[in-house]
Amino acid sequence: MTTSRGHVIVVGAGIAGLSTAWALTRRGFRVSVFEQGAIPNPRASSYDEHRITRHAYGTLEGYAYLMPRAFALYETMFRDIGARHFLPGSVVYFLRDAVDWYEPVSRTMTALGKSFFDIPLAEIPDRFPMVETQDLTRVVETTEGGMLFPIRILTDLTVWLGNNGVTFHSDARVSDIDPEAGTLVANGETHRADRIVIAAGAWVNKLTPLVEETVVASRQAVFYLSPPAEYVEAWKTVPVMIDLGTESGTYSLPPKNGTRLKIGDHVFTRAGDADGDRIATEADLARLNRAARLAYKDFGRYQVIEKKICFYTTTRDDSEEFQVKPWAGKAWVVSACSGHGFKLGPLIGDSVAAAIGGERSDAETMRLTAGRMTPEEAAALG
Repeated sequence: MTTSRGHVIVVGAGIAGLSTAWALTRRGFRVSVFEQGAIPNPRASSYDEHRITRHAYGTLEGYAYLMPRAFALYETMFRDIGARHFLPGSVVYFLRDAVDWYEPVSRTMTALGKSFFDIPLAEIPDRFPMVETQDLTRVVETTEGGMLFPIRILTDLTVWLGNNGVTFHSDARVSDIDPEAGTLVANGETHRADRIVIAAGAWVNKLTPLVEETVVASRQAVFYLSPPAEYVEAWKTVPVMIDLGTESGTYSLPPKNGTRLKIGDHVFTRAGDADGDRIATEADLARLNRAARLAYKDFGRYQVIEKKICFYTTTRDDSEEFQVKPWAGKAWVVSACSGHGFKLGPLIGDSVAAAIGGERSDAETMRLTAGRMTPEEAAALG
């Protein structure tokens, strides 16, 4: 790429920031990435062994319609970096309570032409021997999902970006951003660009007031586990599992492709400071521990390998809509998390790059990233 379309600074080297840098680089922009730690940063929300990707999205139907484009952009990224860090598979949902989940999923999966079907409850003990069957009311399997491997994606994407002209500023603490002038101060030095993209994850409110009334940092905890001997082989074969029970709600990623068994929950604390400690306390893990004991048999016999703390941003309400907005004349703020940001990272990055490149209006970009496009509009994305 011999001719630059302009210089864009990206603040943050998680999946949102690096995906934005990737999409801008592919469009011919000169890109600089500023990150307060290493690149990739082990303290980032994105830095993890595996994450779920799926088409079933419950009541967030607008995001379901974006998933075909999200999958396609990941495949483009994988071709660029030369590795497909994705294990395709189904995602199985365990329902125990009356939750508003099946009807919207049935609607969106049917519209997308994706397969989903009930698993008879009588088959659960044989196929999922680790699952607590008491109070199960329905089990639904959805196809064409699977697991992404974030650390590997971020690492290879960083290498690709460096090989394609991106300038990295690691250990660069950004202290001030002027969205009108297109300048920022990092480690006391002023830098200038045509556009600035703030993709700072759980630190976003420390850099801009634009979304602070809408999003908040959230301290989250997960377990990495070694299962009891009688469940080891079963865990090697099961797909991603999500328990939708009110009290038993958990998500589980099996130990495949060199990863560990991980169990977490989708319950946000909406508390904590991303600069705080990462030492998991009993209080951090209390809700997850209770839920896992209801979702899985013999959970007290699982060995805890790691109790991990990370920080997300999430909406202050329950909308879980990404906040991707222009800020003054020369900046964009990208807050794309709420526990479902990694699977949509390349889509969000590509959308912001398209807006900067003049391919899509600001208003359309905000509608897209908030999951508010119609099925027809989402399908037209390609």
